[in-house]
Amino acid sequence: MSDRIDLDEVKACASGLSVWAHLATVGADGEPDVVPVHPCWEGDTLWTMLGANSVKARNVAANNKVALHWQVTEVGDGVELWGTAELFTDVETKRRLWEGVFDYDLSAFAPGGPDDSPDTGFLAIRPTRALVLKQYGMGGMQRWAA
Repeated sequence: MSDRIDLDEVKACASGLSVWAHLATVGADGEPDVVPVHPCWEGDTLWTMLGANSVKARNVAANNKVALHWQVTEVGDGVELWGTAELFTDVETKRRLWEGVFDYDLSAFAPGGPDDSPDTGFLAIRPTRALVLKQYGMGGMQRWAA
C-alpha cells in the first residue's frame, strides 16, 4: 500500500465508512468543540448543514480551521481530514445545495426550504490534508495534502 493517496480516494474512503463524521472547531475563547455532522461532497468541497447562529458557525467565524474524523469501522479503519471552512447563508447557495448534494431530506431540519429558512446555513469545508488509517494505523496510513 502506498503512503500517498489522492483526494478522490480520500472521499471514497470517508464515504465508505459512515455518513457521520465528528467536526472539530475552535472558538474565539480558544476552547475546542466537537459535534457529529452528516457531511456530503460536492466536487472537492465538503458541505454540512448547520444553524447559522450555532456554536459551529460562531467558531468558524472566529477561526476557520476545522478537522473532521469519520466514525471508524469495527476493525478500526478511519479517515481524518483538515481544512478551512466558510459559512454560507445566502439563498442562492441554499437553493443550489438543497437538491442533489445531500443524501437526506434537508426539509426535516429546515421545513421552510431554501427560501424560508433564515436560521439555516451551510458550511463549506475545503480540505488541505487528510489521513486514511487502516486498523487504527497499525495496518498502514495513507496521506493526502493539497
